[in-house]
Formats: sequence, structure tokens, C-alpha cells
Amino acid sequence: MLNNLNIFYKKKILIYGLGKSGLSAFKYLKKDNEITTYDDKIKVKNKKIIKQKFDYIIISPGIDVNTCALSNFLKKNNRKIHTDLDIFYNHHKKNNKITITGTNGKSTTAKILYEVLKDQKVDVRLVGNIGNPILLEKNITNKTVFVVEASSYQLEYSKLFKSNISLILNISPDHLERHKTISNYINAKFKLIKNQSKKDIAILNLKNLYIKRHIKSKNFLPKIIKINKEIDNSFLKKINNQYFNTIGNRDNLKFVLEVSKILKLKKNSLLKTLQKFKGLKYRQEIIFQSKKLTIINDSKATTFSSSVSLLKSLTNVYWIVGGQAKKGDTLLLYKKNCINFKAYIFGTNKNFFINEIKKLMKYDSFIDLKSLVKKLFLEIKADKSTIHKTILFSPSAASFDNFKNFEKRGEYFNQLIKRYINA
Repeated sequence: MLNNLNIFYKKKILIYGLGKSGLSAFKYLKKDNEITTYDDKIKVKNKKIIKQKFDYIIISPGIDVNTCALSNFLKKNNRKIHTDLDIFYNHHKKNNKITITGTNGKSTTAKILYEVLKDQKVDVRLVGNIGNPILLEKNITNKTVFVVEASSYQLEYSKLFKSNISLILNISPDHLERHKTISNYINAKFKLIKNQSKKDIAILNLKNLYIKRHIKSKNFLPKIIKINKEIDNSFLKKINNQYFNTIGNRDNLKFVLEVSKILKLKKNSLLKTLQKFKGLKYRQEIIFQSKKLTIINDSKATTFSSSVSLLKSLTNVYWIVGGQAKKGDTLLLYKKNCINFKAYIFGTNKNFFINEIKKLMKYDSFIDLKSLVKKLFLEIKADKSTIHKTILFSPSAASFDNFKNFEKRGEYFNQLIKRYINA
């Protein structure tokens, strides 16, 4: 690990936050440095920490400098704060990195790119918010390519990390309970581009107003590639994969195709990968399909914007929505998008969702998801029409009111559905 460019060598380092990211940083740095660890959940007297002088402070994505136990200490030592992304970049500057951020579609786009590169025999690793913590990767060579999913939390306090190719898919209000303002949230996302050089490339969705406005107000160094056109229908027919029929997934595909052009990937291999791609679990996942009914589990949808693109692609929908609403979230949907829709609302923020939905479609509200699904299947059984219907579980809200995470929420929904499908 020793080299003249390694700033994280023989230093006194505080690692703040002992989740996956923090523990991976500890394992990575402990051999060559004097490490102190701290987590708000562990009972350690703060005075023992704040009296010490550290060369660097590595904070985990979940640590909010403004609200954590050592807030004042971190603010005083802001220049010393770094992230696992910074450590990684410091040690692997020569490796090609493709980094994806945005409000919606990050994981899906990262996964598609990973599969595309893997099928083209590239030594590629999927890391960051979707895969392994970036510092846990082994057997890295100069030819290893990293596909990195980066959240606003990961980018917010990074100072060194930069990517050869950066993708900003979209931006809509999210995580405002942490970032406080949409401006702060946008700035965190654009950290990805701010650190790039003239040799690097940034691919941006200029259909998104937040991105369009921000790019106009700033001078950035990398080459900017604008995503603002629709994909050629003849190419979509060649793919022949219904997964890319929705607006959101087609938008993700646009970025994949641009990266493929830059890397000069083989078109035949690319097509084969796209044809077989089935998506990620609980992300617009089709869990049941018959002549009369399709059931989609989109538990990952935690904001209205993450549900809207799919809603716009469907008709005759039973929409299951609800949970812990995000600050500043608004449903940008019109009656013309809601042909034969009915909303089934659950969770602690029912009134919030009712106010957003009531002018657009019929709705019913429920105490919990279990009673909701029971009532829904009674209605389906009583419905004698031959029109094909879709049950869309796309909550448009965080899961934390009733579930540990969106995965547990998605798993529970699947369990409920199995009871009625197999009945």
C-alpha cells in the first residue's frame, strides 16, 4: 500500500459510523494507520474523541454532520473529512470508473452496465450503493473497470473521488430531511461532475429541469454529453424485451447506449445482454402474469417520481401506494395518465397520499397492507369484466413506518400475493 501518492498512510484516522462502509474502511486502513472508531450507537464518552487530533476523519454515508453526536467536532474539522470513495480513488486512480447517480434508476442502470461489460469479457466490478462496499474488492488489476452506484449521501462529503465517465440520470426532490433544500441535494449529486477533468465525460439528462438549470449556471470541465432524444424504435424492436417498454427503463437504457458508444462495445453482444435483462428484485418486477392480470412489485419506489414513469405506461391499474412520505414530494400526474385507475392507500401517512391522489382517481384507504390486499382480491374476484388489469405495488414512499427497508416490504408483499394467487 505504500507509495508517495498515498495520503492515507501512517496517519491517525477517525472512522465515524460502523455500518458496511465504515467497517470496510477500518479493514482497509488498519494495517498501516492508527485507527479510532466511533458510532453514535456505541456508548463511548464523546470527550475521549473530541480531545484527540486526527489527520483524517472517514465518515460513513449515513452520518449527517449537522445532526450526529459529534456535529460540532466534525464542523470544526470539515477539511479533514473524507469518505470510502476518496480512499478508493487515492489507491486506484488509474482504473476506469463509470459512476451513476440520480434520484431514480441508479441501481438498474448500474446493473445493466455491469452485465453489458461482463458479457463483453471485461474485468468489471459492481460496487457502491448497489454492490459490495468499494473497499472490499480484491484482485484488482490496471484493467479492472468499476461500475459505481453513488448516492447523494456518499457524494456529499467526498473530496477526492472522480470518475472517468459520470452519469446523472435525473433529479427530483428526495432526502430533503437530510439535505434540507433541493439546492443542497443537487449540489451533492453534482459533486460527481465538479471533480472531473477535461479528459473525463459527463452524461446528463437535459430533459430534467433541475439538471438543465444547474448545468447552465455552472462551468464544468468534463465533456458534456446531452441525453434528450428518444431511442430509435427499430433498435427497441431488435432488443424485443418488454422490460424496456416503460418510460423510466427506456431512459435508463439511453445512458447505457451512450456509454456503450464511448467504450466502443460490440453491438451484437450488447443486444444479447439487453434481450435477456430481467431487472432487479422489487424494481418494476413482474411477479405474476396471466391473460387477465399482471402483478408488479415495485417496492423500491420511495418517491412519487419513481412511480410516475411506470404509471404513465399503464392503464387499468390497481395502484397500491403509501408509507412514510418524503418531505417536499408531489405527485406530478394528470387525469389523462390515469385511465381506469384506483388507488389503494396504506400506512401512517394516509392523509398525505389521499390529498395528492383524490382529484385524479378513485381511492380507498386501509390500516395496513394485509387488509388492503385481502380487500383488493375480493374486488378482483367480483369484477366480471374481461379487461386486463394490473396490480401495481409502487408505494412512492419510504418503508420505515412499518418495514426495515424496501426489500422487507417487497418480500412481505410477495408473501401476501402468494396466498391469494395459490388460493
